[in-house]
Amino acid sequence: MKDDINTEMLARYAPMPGRYALLPDLNPQQQLALLCRVLHREGYNDHIAGHITVKQEDGTYLANPWELTWGELTASDILRLDAQGKVIEGQWNITPAINLHIDVHTARHDVNVVIHNHSQWGSVWSAVGRVPPIYDQTSALVDTDPVVYDEYRGTVEDGEAGRAAADALGPHKWALLANHGVLLVAKNVRQAHLRAITLEWRSRMAWRVEVLGGGVPLPAAVATATGQRPDANGFPFLWEAMARDEIRRDPTVLE
Repeated sequence: MKDDINTEMLARYAPMPGRYALLPDLNPQQQLALLCRVLHREGYNDHIAGHITVKQEDGTYLANPWELTWGELTASDILRLDAQGKVIEGQWNITPAINLHIDVHTARHDVNVVIHNHSQWGSVWSAVGRVPPIYDQTSALVDTDPVVYDEYRGTVEDGEAGRAAADALGPHKWALLANHGVLLVAKNVRQAHLRAITLEWRSRMAWRVEVLGGGVPLPAAVATATGQRPDANGFPFLWEAMARDEIRRDPTVLE
């Protein structure tokens, strides 16, 4: 399944789109492995915590295994799950918190990718129950603020706690889970990558600015307009660039 690219933006920023192959053809398992690796470098690296699911056309899900960090897994480690979240293909185990993903996928038919993690900087803002302000252009690459779900009911492998977190997300793109971490959704890997790195960048930048005494956030209208353009399909060429970087670092990620 190939991700869509915003053709209008490509035409604007790339006079000759498609002239060069930005990435080799990747199967869904390779895409998910690369997404895990790339996000691990961005701060989604709380040891073996965190999970991503990608819905497939046949109704199954691909997911990263429980036992491995996002920074070490390869395409052959990716699991396939049935509609209830049970492993039907792969040699590893799935997280007990997979119910959170299944609940989100069930409620949101517009969603193909669900990411949950305890990212370094997003977790800071979730711990204080505040939405990080937008202080720079990169922080505005996705429009709308994350939802703050301010009730910690325990780890999300508990069915009730997982359903409550999924309900709190509602129709939104992303959420800060109080005293816990982040939850975000997307229609494809490219969009998921942009949303995940934008939330972490925004969280980190806002913390740094406020440590220095605060700053002036971007006007709301400017931030919204900035984020509405790339978020539809992901910023042109960004996913490819980060994926290429990871492949250069460790080509075995595709094995």
